Amino acid sequence: MFHPLPLYIGLRYTRARRRNHFISFISATSMVGIALGIVALIVVLSVMNGFHKEIQQRILSMASHATLSDPYGSMAQWPEILAQVRTHPAVVGAAPFVEVQGMLVRGSSVSGALVRGIVPTDEDQVADLRREMVSGSVDELVEDAFRIVLGRDLAAYLGVGPGDKVTLVTPQVSATPVGIMPRLKRFTVSGIFAVGMSDYDRNAAFVHLRDGAKLLNLGDAVSGVRLKLVDMWEAPRLAREIAYDLGGAFRLVDWTQVHSNFFSALAMEKRMMSIILFLIVAVAAFNIVSTLVMVVTDKQSDIAVLRTLGVSPARVMTIFMVQGTAIGLIGTLVGMIAGVLLALNVEPVVGAIEGLFGIHFLDPNIYYISQLPSEVRLSDVLFVGGGAFLMSVLATLYPARRAAATQPAEALRYE
Repeated sequence: MFHPLPLYIGLRYTRARRRNHFISFISATSMVGIALGIVALIVVLSVMNGFHKEIQQRILSMASHATLSDPYGSMAQWPEILAQVRTHPAVVGAAPFVEVQGMLVRGSSVSGALVRGIVPTDEDQVADLRREMVSGSVDELVEDAFRIVLGRDLAAYLGVGPGDKVTLVTPQVSATPVGIMPRLKRFTVSGIFAVGMSDYDRNAAFVHLRDGAKLLNLGDAVSGVRLKLVDMWEAPRLAREIAYDLGGAFRLVDWTQVHSNFFSALAMEKRMMSIILFLIVAVAAFNIVSTLVMVVTDKQSDIAVLRTLGVSPARVMTIFMVQGTAIGLIGTLVGMIAGVLLALNVEPVVGAIEGLFGIHFLDPNIYYISQLPSEVRLSDVLFVGGGAFLMSVLATLYPARRAAATQPAEALRYE
């Protein structure tokens, strides 16, 4: 392909003004189609990356990178374990917790909830609950005060706000003169948080660690220890290292295991969307086939002359491959540049469109994420550009082989 003669002729055919303007139109359409397909694919993948990153941040603002627990029940020796894991170089924060599935009752409203007992100052090391508070303060969770912090949707369902009372019913039971009764305790709502994820806003509540331990009859024990690691993406490997250092006596679960189904679904969605949008690029790339077929038909006499001058069929084939590849390369480069520029500025562009037409694509009254986050990844850009260019090259093979098979005598018979 890079022999001087085929390269020169192929590039000359690409930039020459053709007698058949329809061929020029098809060539331009192919370039524009490839560019638009690449732009659409890069922007969509970047927006999906942004949404996935935003969702991950919201989940991990409340979930720990790893959770350490005793497989045989409660963890009584947690102060020693806490001190030990905090010395590990991969651990940047650790906090004890107790956890129970219970029911919150307010009048006739009843809702299930995951209630977690925490120490507010320790919890700051592993989660961002303090930052997510919309009313009240997490510091009001003090021992023996029996106060509770609710998710925004959970508080709205129960119809409560700071200062109101709710009753927590736990699965544990107590023996009373009238028989076996579930354990229940009245709590005062001291705050409301909002993460933007229904798993937390609708189903989570927080109390003080000691209050939760009393409800579960744990005494001085806890359910486990939550960890924050130096690199969340290395959580599986780091969790195994920490578990090994602890002698393998404890169960250590990282965030990729807890939310594996959710993040697998996001990854599958991205792959399927990539395949669907690549069809746009494929359609545009294979327009090159029709372009080159018409060029080969238009240049029959030129091909015949070249063959009579001694140009081999392989070099004739290369000439038209150079022409088709140039069309694909120009469309790919333009699409990559335009796609990256649009993906980096998608929020201002969407904002301008919303302002122009007076609409909201993501109404803040409905969606927790009211803007279009975008994260451009070099790997995505190179994958899209490389895939589009490869399809463009493949699209040149049939017309180029047809040109190489041209018989000079047949082509010049009617000239």
